[in-house]
Amino acid sequence: MKKRKIRLFGAVGYVVLLAVFFLVLLPLVWLLVSSFKSDADVIKWPPAFFPSQWVMTQYEYVVNTIPVLKMLKNTILFAAGVTVISLFFDSMAAYAFARMRFKGRNILFGIILLTMMIPFQVVMIPLYLEEFNLRILDTYAGLILPRAASAYGIYMLTSFFTGIPKSLDEAARIDGMGEWKIYSRIILPLSKPALVTLGIYHFMNNWNDLLYPMMLTTSVDMRTLSAGLAILVGTNSIRFGPTLAATVISVAPLLILFLFGQRFFMEGIATSGMKE
Repeated sequence: MKKRKIRLFGAVGYVVLLAVFFLVLLPLVWLLVSSFKSDADVIKWPPAFFPSQWVMTQYEYVVNTIPVLKMLKNTILFAAGVTVISLFFDSMAAYAFARMRFKGRNILFGIILLTMMIPFQVVMIPLYLEEFNLRILDTYAGLILPRAASAYGIYMLTSFFTGIPKSLDEAARIDGMGEWKIYSRIILPLSKPALVTLGIYHFMNNWNDLLYPMMLTTSVDMRTLSAGLAILVGTNSIRFGPTLAATVISVAPLLILFLFGQRFFMEGIATSGMKE
């Protein structure tokens, strides 16, 4: 009787999981399929899931209307640059807070956490004026440098580094290693899941950001994909087909990145609460 109940609950669980899977996957599949529809099929009522004829005109319209390839390159350089630099500085700061003892450590860490509560709208005007005075507006440096470190990244990695046994540090010091070698040869290799998780978060957050790159870029040549989509949608007459195609171009790299990094992403979530 108990085995029958266990099997029943297991079957119900699989059914619920399968239903959730289709609910999550269906909008993405619909988006991809609809990007190959003609304008008439996109706005047809009642809607049909598959197009009456598969066409590439929506993608051709996007490429001819906005410099989507250049915007894609700008977005990759911006998001990847912020991710790499931020991971480096976040991990160094997290190592200092998690493994070293110095005066004012707790106060400084608290100030960093407080900055997470400040909305970007509060600092956007001072940031714009600062970049204007430094003459780095509308440049890659102007996009990347303000996000060279992240309060959330420092907090996350500090929590992860704290869970790594300190006996490893002591053994390394006995072998003559300094702080830099302990950080680079012991802490970072053991923190690969957390670093990949944070890297995906940084990349996704900057890839999808709209207000920040629009404020700091003025020329079309420096616009990111999010800004390009805003230009495309912000016209007087919205064309839904090209908007769907542009959305596919914007979303596809993130999905590919997550598929390749999902193992580390799940592992990082599972081990981020590890304690010594």
